Amino acid sequence: MDLPHHPALGASLLPLAAWTALTALAPPAAGAESAPDLLLARDWTAGRSPQGFLVSEKFDGVRALWDGRRLRFRGGGVVAAPDWFLARLPRQALDGELWLGHGRFDEVSALLRRGDPQDPGWRALQYRVFELPGAPGGFAQRAAQIEALVAAAAWPQLVAVAQRPMADATALQQWLDEVVAAGGEGLVLHRADAVFQTGRTEALFKFKPVQDAEAVVIGHAPGHGKYAGQVGALRVRNDAGQVFLLGSGLKDSQRREPLPVGTRVTYSWRGLTATGLPRFATLLRVREPGF
Repeated sequence: MDLPHHPALGASLLPLAAWTALTALAPPAAGAESAPDLLLARDWTAGRSPQGFLVSEKFDGVRALWDGRRLRFRGGGVVAAPDWFLARLPRQALDGELWLGHGRFDEVSALLRRGDPQDPGWRALQYRVFELPGAPGGFAQRAAQIEALVAAAAWPQLVAVAQRPMADATALQQWLDEVVAAGGEGLVLHRADAVFQTGRTEALFKFKPVQDAEAVVIGHAPGHGKYAGQVGALRVRNDAGQVFLLGSGLKDSQRREPLPVGTRVTYSWRGLTATGLPRFATLLRVREPGF
């Protein structure tokens, strides 16, 4: 379904000065910049009514923020993008995902790690935009502004993430099943009337077959049996401060050469244990520094 029409889209685009205030730089430290403030998603509860929300597919790419001059990772580092790619982006602050296709996160990650603006892989990479940082109005208005910006750019590599309302929880679950069956990761629900904000609020949710989150490696547990002399599990601390072991999902190479302390990882889980820790925690991927 199409979004409702919103007039006067061009008149309310965010000036670059607003983005500068939004993502102020940290004092110089070895050339590093502070991570920009982000809007972060909470987990959606199955069966809850999606009335009042706009829903989109959740694309499993690498998040990137454009400030009108530079494309930056969520960690603050600058993406080594080709000049021709950056020249096609509008002079407007954007938030989105660098994406190649379903199941191709590792390819995106490898392309960006290489840091080569001449890499031909950039010719297939899409920037899928889902937010206008700092822009006025509710999210439905900002989503319409994104569609207008992308239409004006007329460039296949710049894509507006499609947003649509859902009638009820049954329709939402059906779409989730369709997205996952097609190789997608899940859905994102954003309150249609929410003003732009950062942090983890009640404005943004993710709805996935399994839950996921991030944690940092703080140590290693020795392996036993066939893993004797190797790493049996990572000792990690998640963003809620919980400490637990993460053994499932480790590759043989990660057991032989353990991930360094301080490495940030993404893990999945299904429900909680009696003590409130993630149940069936499994390593999904390593978050590259700065990504």
